[in-house]
Amino acid sequence: MESLSERKTSVAAVRLLILLFSAVAIIGVVTAWVAVDYNSTAPAYWPAYSDMITSMPSALAWLRWVLGDISEVAFYKHELSSLGLLLGGALGYWASRYAQAWQGFSISYGTGLWPWLVTSSLLGLLLSNALWGWTLTAGTWQPTFAAFVSLPAAMVLLFGGGWKVTINGAILGALLVTPSCLLIVNFVCLPLGLPAVIGNVLGMASGSVVAFLLCRTWPILVTAKHEQTASNPPPVSVKAPNYGVIWTLRRVLADFSEAPFYGNEWASLGMLAGVLLACALNPLSPAYGSGLLLHMVAAQALTSLVGVIVWRQQWQQRGWYPTYVPLVSVVPAAVLTYGGSFTVIIASAVLGALIAPPLACAIAQRLPNYLHPFIGNVLSMAISTLLILPVVGALAVD
Repeated sequence: MESLSERKTSVAAVRLLILLFSAVAIIGVVTAWVAVDYNSTAPAYWPAYSDMITSMPSALAWLRWVLGDISEVAFYKHELSSLGLLLGGALGYWASRYAQAWQGFSISYGTGLWPWLVTSSLLGLLLSNALWGWTLTAGTWQPTFAAFVSLPAAMVLLFGGGWKVTINGAILGALLVTPSCLLIVNFVCLPLGLPAVIGNVLGMASGSVVAFLLCRTWPILVTAKHEQTASNPPPVSVKAPNYGVIWTLRRVLADFSEAPFYGNEWASLGMLAGVLLACALNPLSPAYGSGLLLHMVAAQALTSLVGVIVWRQQWQQRGWYPTYVPLVSVVPAAVLTYGGSFTVIIASAVLGALIAPPLACAIAQRLPNYLHPFIGNVLSMAISTLLILPVVGALAVD
């Protein structure tokens, strides 16, 4: 029989899920508002990225910015892709509980913590924008998205669910991670001409290390589960995978939503469907108005495919391997910097797949157990991008 504590946990999870569906509904209403408002004043189907930037700090532009932060980690920066990610994540979580034959890779590594994880991430995002939104001005970009895909989610995975971890993770993410990213991007990357992604991930790593040290010093910040190790559990499957063609394609798809700690096909499908719809409505709306979205998605899929094939044995031995790392760092940075030529797509995808995942694994293995392994992944993103982009640039010139 189900114990009283298990029933309370289940009720809390259901309440969280209702809260999240309500949040998604609100996002949907705001999205519809954007479409109606824009269609009433312009012939295009959806406003461009430049419209949002130049309209800062109007309320509508700010709302689009905050919603776009949810899918910023994949370099999509669009409210439709964000809505798709949240809806797909909710579907993936529902399937993991009630339709396991259709769940794919169990969301958030089969921990059952997705409602807490996404709640903490969203709270961290809102708080970050509330505290640091003043840095946004017409024509500028700032990494206000950083807390959504870093410390809050990692704290939930490391210390467990519950409101204490969820809220403290959000607060620490907004107070430590976001300002770290702002400082490194604006005072290191921009003066040196480095891609902003390097500052983003270094800020995530440094802010998170400080937060985990605080949690180790003052365990009262987290629940009693702080003794557990910081390992990424393998995805839970209905049956043992055969690592064949179908598994490979599913893994490539799941890699698209790995950065926000979902790692689920439904979440990835939702995000991709949303951003492709955005591109169809206005090609200059997603991906910072670059017009390179399709090139970027193709390169991202290629780098994941190469990584999954090359590192298949690591997947078999470990149950999980960070093949997603170049998908959200090296590849999109290369496409945005050097364009969507065949040379840029192939070079960045292959080099990223060969270098970034094993580097991330090597760093993560050497971290103490009170640090979540995602710190190794983001450090690998910074190092790989710094090493690979000059090579891609040289090849692109030739």
